[in-house]
Amino acid sequence: MELRLDGKIALVTGGSSGLGERFATVLAESGARVAMAARRLDRLELLKAAIEKRGGSAYAIALDVTKVAAIEEAVEKVEREFGLIDVLVNNSGVGVTKPLGKYNEADFDYVMDTNAKGAFFVAQSVGMRMLKRGSGRIINISSGAAINPRPGVSVYAMSKVAVVQMTRSMALEWGPSGINVNAICPGYIATELTRGHLASEAGKKLIATLPRKRAGKPAYLDGLIVYLASDSSAFINGAIIKADDGDHL
Repeated sequence: MELRLDGKIALVTGGSSGLGERFATVLAESGARVAMAARRLDRLELLKAAIEKRGGSAYAIALDVTKVAAIEEAVEKVEREFGLIDVLVNNSGVGVTKPLGKYNEADFDYVMDTNAKGAFFVAQSVGMRMLKRGSGRIINISSGAAINPRPGVSVYAMSKVAVVQMTRSMALEWGPSGINVNAICPGYIATELTRGHLASEAGKKLIATLPRKRAGKPAYLDGLIVYLASDSSAFINGAIIKADDGDHL
C-alpha cells in the first residue's frame, strides 16, 4: 500500500528544526502542500526553498504559539493565502531540564505556555475550521515522557500528559463530526536540539539504559506521520501511539 497525500494541505508547527522540519519534509515528499509555522522565519524560508527545489509546495509563516491572538491570525492567513488546512501536525514544544526543587515560575510558564496552552489553542483554531467542513486530521506530538517520566523533566512530562488528555478529549468531541485526533509519543530522537546532550556523558548513560541502546532518527517516524495524515487512518481516532523503540514497555 502506497500512502499519498496529494491534494491535501498540512500545517506543521515548530517546523523550523528537529522533528517539525522532518515532518514538513516527508509530508511534502508524500504530495501534500505544507505550511510551516515557527518563531524563526529565516529557518522556515530555507526549508521552504529546499522543499520547492525538490518539486514540492510550501508556505512559511512566523508564529509564537504562546500568543493566542497570533495563533488565530496565523491560521487565518494560511487558509486565506495557501488553502484550507486538511492536516495539522501540532508539534511546537520546549523543555527545561532541572531537579524538581530547582524549577521556578518562569521555567514552569515557559514550558506549559508552549507545550500545553499553545498546543491547545493551535488545535482549537484549526479544529474549529475543520468542523465546518466535516473532515480533518490532527496529529498532536506528545512524548514518551508523558508515559514514563525520567528525573529532571518533570514539568515537560506534565505538559506532555496534558497533550495526551487533550488528544482524547478532542477525539471524543470532534470525532462524530469527521475529525480524527491522534497523538504520537516519540522516545529519544537525535535532533538538532538533543544531539549534543545525547553525545554527552549523561546522554551516553541514558542511552545505555534503553532496550536497544540507541537513540532514534527523525526518519523513523516518517511512515507513522504520513499514515495518520492520510485517508487510510480513517478508523484511528483518539490513539496515543508510542514510538520509542520499546523504552516504555
